Formats: sequence, structure tokens, C-alpha cells
Amino acid sequence: MKTKQAGFTLVEIAIVLVIIGLLLGGILKGQEMITQAKIKNLISDFSGVSAAYHGYQDRYRAMPGDDPGAGRWTGVTATTTPNGVLTGTYNAATATPEPESRMFWQHLRLAGFISGTGFAPPQNSVNGIVGAQMGDGAATPAAVLGGFNALLTCSSNIPDKMAIAVDSQLDDGNATSGTLRGQLHGPTDTNTPAIATTAPVNYAEVSSSNIYTVCKTL
Repeated sequence: MKTKQAGFTLVEIAIVLVIIGLLLGGILKGQEMITQAKIKNLISDFSGVSAAYHGYQDRYRAMPGDDPGAGRWTGVTATTTPNGVLTGTYNAATATPEPESRMFWQHLRLAGFISGTGFAPPQNSVNGIVGAQMGDGAATPAAVLGGFNALLTCSSNIPDKMAIAVDSQLDDGNATSGTLRGQLHGPTDTNTPAIATTAPVNYAEVSSSNIYTVCKTL
């Protein structure tokens, strides 16, 4: 007596393949949505800092971090020699006294323009930092941003695809021109990019293995 072999029919196999395809498509679409959300957050960081900075200037007629009237807050030392220049790099380490690029964040927080407490720069959506510094060509990464003399907002640790998208939506999509510039640094250099001594180069997309710091004028 022969026993009937159980198995999948072609229809059943086709249904399984369709389900697997739908699941894979949903996963890929979900990943793309997450990436787009991070890009939007990176862009929002620049506009948020700009709004906070200009709001502070309108209210106090001074630059946060270089404010001679910062003594209005208990325990805060006012700048004794305000010169309209924010000293220190966007990723400056703690020091005594604190660099003005870190006092920048303290003043904005005390004034209520951004959330949080202390001197540390806020974190962005890709585990980098959002910092501020002068683009005077004397401190990183200003030297590779065309040397334009302006106050910059910098955001670090950005994968190549996201850096290109941010630059394209906010400026001209070119790392070497415009009001937003990009600087390549190694994946292990989070928040402390190695600054090139040669002329800057445009973005290179290599499966998100290239990591950038991007800076924009305020």
C-alpha cells in the first residue's frame, strides 16, 4: 500500500514567496523612513540653532558665549572683553574657564531658547554633536570651509548619504562651496574629525562608510 507524500503545492509556494517579498519590502521601506526622519532632524538642528541664536541677539543685543551681560544669571561669569568673536572649536573639550564655544550653549539654555543645562553641545540624530564656532580660518574645521569669516553651526558623525541630502536641501549639494561645507573624517573620529591640510574635496558616497562633519553659516 503506497502512502501519500505530503508537500507544498505551487500555489502555496507562490503565496509564501509573496509574503516574504512583502515583508522584505516593508523592512526596506521602514529603514528608508528612519533615514529620512534622521535627515529631517539634522536639517532641523541647523534651523533651530539659527532661530535660538538670532532670538538671543534680539533680546540681549549680544552674542551667546561672548555676552558681557551674562552675569544676569546667578553663578555665570560675564565676558569682560566682548569682541564679537566666539573662541574655541565646535567640539571643544571642557576647560577652566570654559571655552566660549561651550558657553554659547549655556547662555542659550539659561535664556530658555534651547532645552537642557550645562555647557555641553547637544547631540544630533546620528550620535554626533551640534556645535558652534567662528569660521575665522584659525581653528578647525574653519580652515577647510573656504576660510569665510562667519559664525558656524557644525554637526558631526553624518554618513555620506545623509550629508549629501542635508547639503542638497539646505545649500548646493557641494561640500566645497556655498554656505554649508562638508569635511570628511574617519568612522572612529566621532565628534573630533581629523582636519585635512589639503584643499577640501566634494562628497564621496561609499555605502555610507564615509563620515562627514558639515558646517553652515548662521
